[in-house]
Amino acid sequence: MDAYKVLLGEILIQRKRISRAQLDAALKVQKEKGGIIGEILVNFGYLDERDIVVALVIQCGLPYIAVNKYTIDPQIVRLIPGEVARREKVIALDRIGEVLSVVMCNPLSDEQKNFLEGLTQCRVATFISTKAEIEEAIARNYT
Repeated sequence: MDAYKVLLGEILIQRKRISRAQLDAALKVQKEKGGIIGEILVNFGYLDERDIVVALVIQCGLPYIAVNKYTIDPQIVRLIPGEVARREKVIALDRIGEVLSVVMCNPLSDEQKNFLEGLTQCRVATFISTKAEIEEAIARNYT
């Protein structure tokens, strides 16, 4: 995939957000224990979520939405059950025809996207936001 020619870690180094040594330490943990490199870097305290989101926007050209700032139609929100939204860290934002706009932490996950398409019977258009912003939007929209 051409969109992913530059690896996330390399983007973060180019943007001077992390050092090569920090990336190498995170990659070692990823190799030993698995996980997503962005989450590992955040857990180490090298970066915050917003740094990862910015790098993903650069890497993949995905649109960023501060979903916690949006008022979302309750009928749209209910297209994804609350327990699924909380577990998957996703929230439906808008629907136009058969295309459902969904904000997620990990918009590169084809597995998650396919699951949501099966659940909602819509084609899913992905947007990215931070986990904290999504959790805030979920808390506000699901009671």
